[in-house]
Amino acid sequence: MELNWADLLAALALVLVIEGMIPFLNPRYLRRMLETASQLDDRTLRMAGLASMVGGIVMLYLVR
Repeated sequence: MELNWADLLAALALVLVIEGMIPFLNPRYLRRMLETASQLDDRTLRMAGLASMVGGIVMLYLVR
């Protein structure tokens, strides 16, 4: 499988667009969400990160 830099950059650009939507559309919700996340223990945050990575890998496998 060959690495296509244009695809990687397009994917990163989409991440920035999607992550920018919440603070743009509803900054108050973002503040509440960050406050709640700051009160979670490290293990819970790691598990959420792991679930997100696994979900992304599965989605990428299904799409590609």
